[in-house]
Amino acid sequence: MIAAQSGRTPPPRPHIEHPRGGPTVLRIILGTQLRRLREAAGITREAAGDAIRGSHAKISRLELGRVGCKERDVADLLTLYQVTDETERAEFLTLARGTSTPGWWHQYSDVLPGWFETLIGLEEAASVIRTYEVQFIPGLLQTAEYARAVCRLGSLSEREVARRVELRLRRQALLTAPGAPRLWAVIDEASLRRPLGGPGVMAAQVRHLLELTRLPHVTVQIAPFHLGGHAAAGGPITILRFQEPDLPDIVYLEQLTSALYLDKRDDVDHYLAVMDRLSAQAESPRASQAILEQLIEDAERD
Repeated sequence: MIAAQSGRTPPPRPHIEHPRGGPTVLRIILGTQLRRLREAAGITREAAGDAIRGSHAKISRLELGRVGCKERDVADLLTLYQVTDETERAEFLTLARGTSTPGWWHQYSDVLPGWFETLIGLEEAASVIRTYEVQFIPGLLQTAEYARAVCRLGSLSEREVARRVELRLRRQALLTAPGAPRLWAVIDEASLRRPLGGPGVMAAQVRHLLELTRLPHVTVQIAPFHLGGHAAAGGPITILRFQEPDLPDIVYLEQLTSALYLDKRDDVDHYLAVMDRLSAQAESPRASQAILEQLIEDAERD
């Protein structure tokens, strides 16, 4: 064991149960544990890459949880890091096997970009999800018809649209599952005023949003037009927090055909500060409910 041989405190043992988030979370947990072992042993990424017939870039991807892990590679790394206890090695290898088990979303791989799969796994594992949206209602809060209108904005066939809507509704199941995360959404007023899908679809979406605000773990704030500029003017932001100690807070920034996942402490702190300022500037949850109610009344009069 490293502690006995080097005098350093070993990293926590890996958790081999199956946490929410499936293989996405297991990859991050395993990568974090392997990075701690490597650093405790004083071994460079280059040397670790050589041990598994790869490069330092492969080790970096593995430690960041970007890829699944072969048991052979994990076994070789454990030997390099002087982890000799058979029970501890078995725990790591069990964890490695779990990283290759497909999540439920794998069945939607025909319409699911690889860069988006990570977000679904992280949503499943999160204890808190904070999000800001400018153009659309957040995906976790969309009705089926509104989601269909959003998907039709892209160059998709009707079959692809139907599959993406099905996937979006499946994602939303986490909000009513046991141990649901706290969802805190700040929505720009523009996304409520834009009649995506037509007035009827939009009215139903606003009613659905109001109903969701009555759930104890869902908070919605509206950033109104009269606010002018605000802290998150750069675009949509999602920040995920986890109870699992080996999962850092992660910032998700979606782009047109890709996404960024930021977990460096300075980056996360910056975006947390932005979200805090935006939440302070936006209407309170109660005032936001009143705005939604007024929108519904206006739609009914029309």
